Amino acid sequence: CPVHLSSRHGRTQMAHTLTHELVHAFDQCRAHANWSNLVHQACSEIRASSLSGECDYAEEFNRNPMAKFAGGHSACVRRRAELSVAMNLAKDEKEKAAEAVQAAFDRCYNDTA
Repeated sequence: CPVHLSSRHGRTQMAHTLTHELVHAFDQCRAHANWSNLVHQACSEIRASSLSGECDYAEEFNRNPMAKFAGGHSACVRRRAELSVAMNLAKDEKEKAAEAVQAAFDRCYNDTA
């Protein structure tokens, strides 16, 4: 861990991860999120992915240099939110993650509070 954090990239990832988790904490305090509600989970994941910096151009490029970047930020936020919500579901329920993200996306993507 200390070696990883000694690099600029490692410190950036740590800052993104910490910010991501702090957005969840803020959502718990502000909105009293019901974590058993998939739309609430999706909203917090959308906000965390959007506000943390993990979907910035440089981060996406580091993940996949061959990726297309048209609409990149919102596509990254949607993808990462779906993956996060899906991790809390059984394998045969994964489509519910995409539905929850779709239901929350416009409202939560634009919520920068």
